[in-house]
Amino acid sequence: MTRLPRIEQYGLIGDMQTSAHVCDDGSIDWLCLPRFDSPAVFSSLLGTQKHGSWQIAPAPPRGRSDAGAVSERRYLSDSLVLESLWRTPSGSVRVLDFMPPRDGAPQVIRIVEGVSGEVPMLSALRPRPGYGSVSPWIHEVGGRMIAEAGADALWLDTGIQQVEKDGVIVSAFDLAAGQSVAFVLSWCPSHAAAPEVPDPEAALAETLAFWQDWTQEGTYDGPYREAVVGSSIALKAMTYAPSGAIVAAPTTSLPEEIGGGRNWDYRFTWLRDSADALAALLGTGYRQEAHAWRRWLLRAVAGDPENLQIMYGITGERDLRERELPWLPGYEESAPVRVGNGAAGQLQLDVYGELIETLYLAHQSGVAHCADTAVLHQRLVEHLGQRWQEPDEGIWEIRGARRHFVHSKVMAWVAIDRTIRLAKAGALALDPGPLVELRETIHREVCTEGFDPERNTFTQSYGSQELDAATLLIPRVGFLPPDDPRVIGTVDAVRRELSTSDGLVRRYPTIGNHAGVDGLRGDEGTFVLCSFWLVDALALTGRLDEAHALFERLLALRNDLGLLAEEYDPIQQRQLGNFPQAFSHMGLIKSALLLQQLATQPSSHRGAVAVPAPRSPSLGPQQNRKALTSQHA
Repeated sequence: MTRLPRIEQYGLIGDMQTSAHVCDDGSIDWLCLPRFDSPAVFSSLLGTQKHGSWQIAPAPPRGRSDAGAVSERRYLSDSLVLESLWRTPSGSVRVLDFMPPRDGAPQVIRIVEGVSGEVPMLSALRPRPGYGSVSPWIHEVGGRMIAEAGADALWLDTGIQQVEKDGVIVSAFDLAAGQSVAFVLSWCPSHAAAPEVPDPEAALAETLAFWQDWTQEGTYDGPYREAVVGSSIALKAMTYAPSGAIVAAPTTSLPEEIGGGRNWDYRFTWLRDSADALAALLGTGYRQEAHAWRRWLLRAVAGDPENLQIMYGITGERDLRERELPWLPGYEESAPVRVGNGAAGQLQLDVYGELIETLYLAHQSGVAHCADTAVLHQRLVEHLGQRWQEPDEGIWEIRGARRHFVHSKVMAWVAIDRTIRLAKAGALALDPGPLVELRETIHREVCTEGFDPERNTFTQSYGSQELDAATLLIPRVGFLPPDDPRVIGTVDAVRRELSTSDGLVRRYPTIGNHAGVDGLRGDEGTFVLCSFWLVDALALTGRLDEAHALFERLLALRNDLGLLAEEYDPIQQRQLGNFPQAFSHMGLIKSALLLQQLATQPSSHRGAVAVPAPRSPSLGPQQNRKALTSQHA
């Protein structure tokens, strides 16, 4: 029987340096070691079991090749320890899967416990380093099984017998109620000394304590606590602890369209994604992550802000060249499988806004001033002042011709606006006077060139007819107040032209077999983050009941463990894209915070939620609207 698990059937475990994807049939199908961006040792997520996996499950009944899915699974008490419960005709067992926060070798620990009766169990570990391309040398050393290939060595420790059969390390055992068996998979360089034999129970206690201590630092205690805490843990799990960087997602090439070619490697740090994720964590009370990310930013950008990249490796690497892995057929035959990401060389002007907005929020949240960051901030603003009028590839990383994207210009305005505020607050030693004029110039140009008065909506780019869900952020960032007719018109246009009947939002129009604005063929699902943007826009424009209803629908898209991919297919009713996605979980947190804030605020003050200070001086909504109408007449 062919295994074709859906993306939402996976759970995530991790140690804040890498992570593993555990399917609900007990198989780990994706694991990169020792880092998020290292070659995978289990790659069956993007191929078949022959490309590497590790399954622990009840032995399949006679005549079947699988034991079916787990009966129940959950994360234990605000942690990233995954509990899977299996009920079989002969009894029940539970498996605890986790990765201890690392103090040495990376480890995947799987503890199998008998709950009732007696259950025959089977562990089958098929290591295939090099993204499933290498069959390692498997042998025994001092009672421990080791799989070696090139620079990598995987050590498997357990208290029961292990045998190697056709490149698979197999352990078969019967487990009665009250009994337990632990398996520990450790990675180390093949030339290094063997890793220590671990104590699984002690590691479990320490891992639970780590996550529970961390979640207690959070300050959110609203009606969506379970969803917010789960999303915060997901974002923390996608943080590379040694550097403070946050990956966009811990996977590569999970498709935006089943069978299509929109498959990208997200195991890197986008300035935009990580800045927005940090903003979400700051909103829920986490400060330490902001300090670490700020140091990573200084190292990554270094003394070269004029050549700012939109993304870097998790320790600041700049060379992220894209290539294809032809031996992997891709998730459900969605090829090609790519590693590296060619978008690293793009110009995306909006990242200046997201970066500086996060630095501003860090200041507002009480994160201590950093003189080095202030210098970098000023240089970034000087460079933006020279380039903001250029066309770019925009937030969606188009692979077609550059355009003057409205969102890019709006975020350039945000960068200047927040810089002015920090200067006036004494956090930046610069004269805000010249920037006030630049802020007004950008604002006027966007309202003139990026607005369609006939349809009463902002468009994707200057002079275009296409819409873009990113324009939903205009009231959120304070570019225009929520009650401005142009804001309301834009929200209505996005709902009309980019949304499904359930309110799920596409990023922008795609046109199937013809290359569209993004330069790519094929379609994609609705974009989860854009749907949360619609929640925010509805709430800010006074439609709180509709916002809450859409938010609840989006929560229902999460899998049983509370995880969200990048996109959702409303026709096939399944998750799409890399998983879990930092963008999606960041959007969930920020929407929950906004809804809570608006629920406790008089309606007359709701326009002030988007940003904590008044927007820049500009034409009033009605004056601006009249001027635009006459100019376009």
